[in-house]
Amino acid sequence: MKAMRLAAAAALVALSCGTAAAQSHLRIGLAEDPDVLDPTLARTYVGRIVFASICDKLFDIDAKLNVIPQLALSNETSEDGKTVTIKLRPNVKFHDGEKFDAEAAKFSLERHLTMQGSFRKPELAAIDTIEVADPLTIKLHLKTPFSPLIAQLTDRAGMMVSPKAAKEAGDRFGLKPVCAGPYKFVERVQQDRIVVEKFADYWDKDKLHIDRITYLPIVDSTVRLANLSSGGLDLIERLNATDMAAVKADSKLKLNELPDLSYFGLTINLANGDKAKNPLGQNAKVRQALELAIDREALNQVVFNGEFVPGNQWVSPTNAYYQKSIPIPKRDVAKAKALIKEAGVQTPISIDFMVPQGAENKAVSEVVQAMAAEAGFDLKIRVAEFATSLKAAEQGDYQMYFIGWSGRTDPDGNIYIFEKTKAPQNVTGFSNPDVDKALDDARLTSDQAKRKAIYETAAKILLTEDPILYLYHRKVLIAQTTRVDGFVPVPDGLVRVVGLRLK
Repeated sequence: MKAMRLAAAAALVALSCGTAAAQSHLRIGLAEDPDVLDPTLARTYVGRIVFASICDKLFDIDAKLNVIPQLALSNETSEDGKTVTIKLRPNVKFHDGEKFDAEAAKFSLERHLTMQGSFRKPELAAIDTIEVADPLTIKLHLKTPFSPLIAQLTDRAGMMVSPKAAKEAGDRFGLKPVCAGPYKFVERVQQDRIVVEKFADYWDKDKLHIDRITYLPIVDSTVRLANLSSGGLDLIERLNATDMAAVKADSKLKLNELPDLSYFGLTINLANGDKAKNPLGQNAKVRQALELAIDREALNQVVFNGEFVPGNQWVSPTNAYYQKSIPIPKRDVAKAKALIKEAGVQTPISIDFMVPQGAENKAVSEVVQAMAAEAGFDLKIRVAEFATSLKAAEQGDYQMYFIGWSGRTDPDGNIYIFEKTKAPQNVTGFSNPDVDKALDDARLTSDQAKRKAIYETAAKILLTEDPILYLYHRKVLIAQTTRVDGFVPVPDGLVRVVGLRLK
């Protein structure tokens, strides 16, 4: 069976290469197939990897998490924190030849704020109005000071789309995105490939050395690595931790590793439809019991060879915003059983446990399942295709969901959209006015100590109510062939293609 999957993947790669045999061609293996390629509507990490080639942002981050200009040149915030002036880069074109200017930037930001179904709206919610000060300057007038704003503009909220193309395509823009990035969209075949080609009029075109890029979603990590080793792929994201030694031992390959910004955990349905009506969803003591049944360090050792970082919060224990006053709880099966008894719940507690496809996901879910069983839980693992699982979670068609978040440089990006009442990615249905106030208040100050104290208020509630049981934080693990030159890993895990060469 494994050989058949490898042969199928090799054939897929060959198909994508055939039309561009005379061009330099970079082939990137993805762990999943992205959702819609519209920066306003998109949610997936793999989508962000593809966007890195087609949709430039106002700002970006470097390997040390410093904010650097991209389509913007500079920014300045007024003394009261309520006006942000952004100077834009001149002589930039969208892929359809339309010029990028202040009107285009205004359009893109307003689209993020107003389009039905936008996942960017809460990221930019503090913006009241957008003023075109001159052809290359915009002023963002805010309802209140908003400390995460520039950090938000280093990601999808800062991606600029062609107003002409977006108006013409409407909600179908994601089928053929038109942005101002280094590569322009060519084609997409769902579950098969996404192809982009070099944009001749890119503003930094002298740093583009590869003609074509094909992104290939290959869920099976063994097949993904086998294709890299055989030369069928040039680079793969999210190498399994258990494969690190094999890559390091192969002279034709190179491993890029560094701490990343992500978290992985168990999202629990508390109030999102009928499937929330179960002991886990309705009783915090049962959720606390599940947490006490899990040994995070053992999970890390068994599944990841000890390479990742166990955690219990939306930021890593190495992060400045980690609340040391709420440490990782130790496994205590006896106490877990006592909490279940206090809750008046009969065991075994049967739970629908949705898990996206993938070898590591399967391994984590099975270890969690075995640990939880000792406390009286019967976790029934249901494997789903990644994009399908996202949709199911949004619709409340789950009881517990193993899912991660790729992380943001500002802690707001790891928590607000998941825990604020009715935020777009709050699929648990969790709602608490004190948490809402804390999350809003943390956006009003840039003082780290003050923000951390505010987040502690939220953490004390969230880590008792447990809508999300945080388990661990990954490393960025990107493997490449030695043919690829110039790749610089960044803690957000995205593959930035400007400056890459193929030897």
